[in-house]
Amino acid sequence: MRGGGSAPKAVQEDSFREFVEASWHRLLRTAYLLTGDHGAAEDLVQTALMRSYKHWGRIERDDAPEVYVRRVMVNANITAWRRRRVVEHFVAEPPERGGGPDHQEAHALRDELWRTVRAMPPRMRTVFVLRYFEDMSEAEVAAVMGCAVGSVKSQISRGLAKLRTELRVEGVRGA
Repeated sequence: MRGGGSAPKAVQEDSFREFVEASWHRLLRTAYLLTGDHGAAEDLVQTALMRSYKHWGRIERDDAPEVYVRRVMVNANITAWRRRRVVEHFVAEPPERGGGPDHQEAHALRDELWRTVRAMPPRMRTVFVLRYFEDMSEAEVAAVMGCAVGSVKSQISRGLAKLRTELRVEGVRGA
């Protein structure tokens, strides 16, 4: 049987379909935070799911198949930055809905913070996304990225210093 699984192919396909339906939005959010682009995020999730489907019989027996798929996403994204030769410049997202004039300052700070994070080098941005947006521990981030915990800590330290400097230079209050 292909894929190393013991379940029939139809059962594996149903299991995979259920997994995709249950985790699509969480995976897409992570991918967007990694890439900063909706189209690239969808491509990244689809690539990770295609690669994971090939081994689904083994992956679904794991306690955390979503962790495996996130790892595939991070690796695919790292491969993409290594191939990329052009520097990308991102534009600000439209403000979130629901905020009124009372929330303008909070939105401005969040927008400036997000622009600064998106301008970080890809590896540093990945560490920030996994650590602060996905709320992973430093050890979990290191495991997902395939690096030492010390590397994660140094990326976080440099990134925080960069955020402090950039937000102070831009004149954002409270930085």
